[in-house]
Amino acid sequence: MNFPVFNLAHFEAASGAERADLARELDRICRETGFLAISGHGIPGDVIANLTSRARAFFDLPPEVKEKVRPPYAGYPYGYLGPGVEALAKSRGVDTPPDLKESFNAGPLSTPPGMTDPQALSFCFADNIWPEGEAEFRAAWEAYFTAVTDLARRIMRAFAEALGLDTFFFDPFLKNPISAMRALNYPELDRAPPEGQLRAGAHTDYGSLTILLPDAGSRGLEIMTPEGAWQEVPPVDGAFVINIGDLMARWTNDRWVSTLHRVVNVAPELGGLKRRQSIAFFHQPDWHAEITTLPSCLAAGEAPKYEPVLSGPYLMGKFQKTVM
Repeated sequence: MNFPVFNLAHFEAASGAERADLARELDRICRETGFLAISGHGIPGDVIANLTSRARAFFDLPPEVKEKVRPPYAGYPYGYLGPGVEALAKSRGVDTPPDLKESFNAGPLSTPPGMTDPQALSFCFADNIWPEGEAEFRAAWEAYFTAVTDLARRIMRAFAEALGLDTFFFDPFLKNPISAMRALNYPELDRAPPEGQLRAGAHTDYGSLTILLPDAGSRGLEIMTPEGAWQEVPPVDGAFVINIGDLMARWTNDRWVSTLHRVVNVAPELGGLKRRQSIAFFHQPDWHAEITTLPSCLAAGEAPKYEPVLSGPYLMGKFQKTVM
């Protein structure tokens, strides 16, 4: 697979016909697979390295220490989730064994002034749960979260041009995004898992876009091609893996693809039993943002495939299906 790489800095510096050509290329990629690598992102290497090392140190803590920051009740969105408590395929109504992973999850770093919606306050704007005595982990997390939030806004502006819209079309939907981030650790295995148990079951992401940072050289991430076959996605040095989420597919009336993907257990001789880590940032428009089919994505006389939804309640409904 010739995995597409889009240089965001090159696009932002371009103008005229060159910029229009790059926007059309981005539209083509999002139509065909919904997965690409973003280079030229501008996030400093130390911001990335600090979080990856701090996350690894967190997952190296004894289980009883990590369990101190587990969610206080089932369905709480943030904190530590140990192995066996999540099955992502359930978000699609597929009953599978629990995923072979653990994660640390956190959401927005602050609550917007005037937010009174009780569902929003108890879900997306619930308190993040930070490990005690791990101030450097929290600082690294918040620095990275801030950086990828800005990157997501830049990507959404590129997306707007790819869809033939004004550069800043999506900005009003992103005043207080309800994005979340998770550090994922796929522990080392001592034997091949049972048939049907994956490191992450087949699923689509829920929001507008996902910014994924996989371990260098790691394997196992696969996407479903338009032909219906599973295809491995390679990490690209110096780049993030980006994919379109369900909300963007709804926004574009399926002009853009929210691609089914999974993390499989590759053969032991190919490193399939080794530990694997990644950082996933799930970009999500504001809680009350109404996602309605874009007129530019409708042909003359074509009806929208989807009813309008509010970003926050839509996300909450998807999330609640995945908890064991």
